[in-house]
Parts: sequence; C-alpha cells; structure tokens
Amino acid sequence: MTGFCHFLTAMADEGGRDMGADRIAWLLGAIDGLRHAVAMGPAGARDLYYDDGPAPVGMLQLYYDRLEDLEAGANGALVRLPEVLGRGVSLRHQAMVCRSFTVPEAARVVTGCAYMVHYWGQPRNANAWHGHYLAHHAPVMARFPGLRSLEIYTPVEWVDDLDWPRETHFQRNRILFDDEGALEHALHSPVRDEMKADRAQFPAFEGGSGHFAMKTMTLCNRRGAFDHAV
Repeated sequence: MTGFCHFLTAMADEGGRDMGADRIAWLLGAIDGLRHAVAMGPAGARDLYYDDGPAPVGMLQLYYDRLEDLEAGANGALVRLPEVLGRGVSLRHQAMVCRSFTVPEAARVVTGCAYMVHYWGQPRNANAWHGHYLAHHAPVMARFPGLRSLEIYTPVEWVDDLDWPRETHFQRNRILFDDEGALEHALHSPVRDEMKADRAQFPAFEGGSGHFAMKTMTLCNRRGAFDHAV
C-alpha cells in the first residue's frame, strides 16, 4: 500500500517547549484530505548498536492518499502551526512517498512506540539503494517480534508556501510496536543482528543515519475523527 506522508519535525530552542498534541489536533481537523495523523515524542528504548543522541522534541506524520491533498494542506491550515505551538519551537519538514508492508503480527496501534530511522546524504546509485532496501532489508525488519506496522519512505518532488527549512533525507523507515518494552525487546532480538549483517550489503552511499525511539499517538483516523488527549 502506498500514499504520501508529510513529516514535520519540531526542534526546541533554549527555553522552548515540546510539540503538544493537544495544541494541534484541532488545527489538523481543518485539513481536507488528511487521512491519518500521528504525533511523536522521545522514548527511552535502547538499541543494541546505535545511540544517536537526543531525539527531536516532537514529530508529526500527516498521511494523504494524494500528493495534491498534501500540498493543499501545506498551503492551508498548516501555515498557522507555528502560531499554535508558540515561541521556542522551530519547525522543519519533508514530504515523502510512504510504502506500507505486510507484517505477521499487524495490529492497529493508537498509542505505541516507534523506531524512526532516517538516512541523510546521497547514495551513489539511488535506484540500486532503494531496490536493495525494499527487496532485502524490509523482509528482515518484518520478522521483528511484536511488530505492528512497517513503513518505508522515499522522497517526492512537491511544492509548498511554508516558511520552514526542508529536510532532505533520501530515505526514512518506521517500525511500530505496542510500547517501549516491546520495541526494546525487538531491538535486542536476533533479528537486529540480521539487520546489521544486511546493512553491510547496502549499496554505497555518502552520508549517515539517525535512529530514534519515539512514543506515538494517533490523532486522527481514516474517517477524520480527531482526539485531543495526549
């Protein structure tokens, strides 16, 4: 299953506050075409191999079926988001194609814990990179115990009028679990070693990656019903 995802990353300035879901749910409800929205904040689950420092203070994932709807949202209600968040929070963003994969223990998770990974820089051959990742790395990730969903994101060309810096990650992926304990259990399972071994087979790229555990909360579902609780 494919669609489009608009990533919004909040960075707290000195003395700033986080991206509170209760402050933004009503704003998202005004976006026509928004199919699904997820708010995220830092979690404490640990990986066997990576410690990439503090996670972003908050992230939003806004899902759309059509790129035109994503662009309309970026040029409409989202313009007011900095005003809603208040001083002390800066935003950056990126639109990407979202690919969802079938996993054996799939389930709808309203509040859970995700492992977000992003790759920055540039692969020497982008087609070879994504081809290997989708064909070989994704099936390994799908074997994580307790995994509820798996998504991989790749860049898309798009237009917007938002006055925020654009992120330029050439790929992201997200694995989702019921809670922090389930995520940490998965990250310490033999599947994590399989992923590490497959990473050694990646096509060459210049850059790096970031790995962050994030608590997640669904703010709206496919029917557009929004919640205010965090």
